[in-house]
Amino acid sequence: MTEHLTSTLKELMAERRAVLVPGAFNALAARVIADLGFEAVYVTGAGVTNGLLGSPDVGLITLTEIADNVAAMRDAVEVPLIVDADTGFGNAVNVVRTIKVLERAGANAIQLEDQVFPKRCGHFAGKDVVPLDEMVQKIRAAADTRDRMLIVARTDARATHGYEAAVERAERFVEAGADAVFVEAPRTLDEMRGLPRRVSAPHFANLVVGGLTPILGQAQLREMGFSIVLYANVALQAALLGMQNALKHLKAEGKLGEDLGLTASFLERQRIVNKPHFDQLERKYVADVGHRPVAGT
Repeated sequence: MTEHLTSTLKELMAERRAVLVPGAFNALAARVIADLGFEAVYVTGAGVTNGLLGSPDVGLITLTEIADNVAAMRDAVEVPLIVDADTGFGNAVNVVRTIKVLERAGANAIQLEDQVFPKRCGHFAGKDVVPLDEMVQKIRAAADTRDRMLIVARTDARATHGYEAAVERAERFVEAGADAVFVEAPRTLDEMRGLPRRVSAPHFANLVVGGLTPILGQAQLREMGFSIVLYANVALQAALLGMQNALKHLKAEGKLGEDLGLTASFLERQRIVNKPHFDQLERKYVADVGHRPVAGT
């Protein structure tokens, strides 16, 4: 299945139709994204860090923690997974292991970025990038190591070295073997419009609610020539707001029912986690139906 999905993702990127790809911070979020008909899932490093550690995106997450989340999402959904692997968790030698681990976990594409370690969210201040030649070697190591997995090379140089330097880096990354490029946090329409024109590779746009990049419609991004449009943490921020609203009501009123519209229904929750599938497995394999476990609460 993984090889087939990698081919599907490669075709999606080649079409350059600004495919919307929301980010998932856990397997449940990935199931919601796939259930709504999105064509791929972005495994967000920031989201996994926020959701798993309750910490900001400042380089705290490990390769093992990302890989565990990727494996859980791979079991949960049958759409391509684009995995945020931050800086590759070290130098070019570490990137070799990162590629192997995430490919085994079920990733169809890996995103590597050129920030120094510890990295920061692309829309945070205080970032810096490694020398260009060092990042080129990381891309080469990834390209030499991967089996079929696609490589998305990201640069954060716009914030530190300016737009022209970011474009130059994107060009060099493609020459080194990247399948797609991702220039983080362009500031203007002209900057965004210029990227697909100047670098002949599939391009990612990362639209962050409250971030530095202009929020454009899918049609406009398609016209510009972008392949993938990431909304990396919309699901996470929406879930956070939903939790806050429901729990504020519970604390204020002392009770909370489905009739208020603040929660998904119990039945919808079971549908999203595919409980009927597990009921079917139970009927098939559990002989002692008298000791069948009760549905979770």
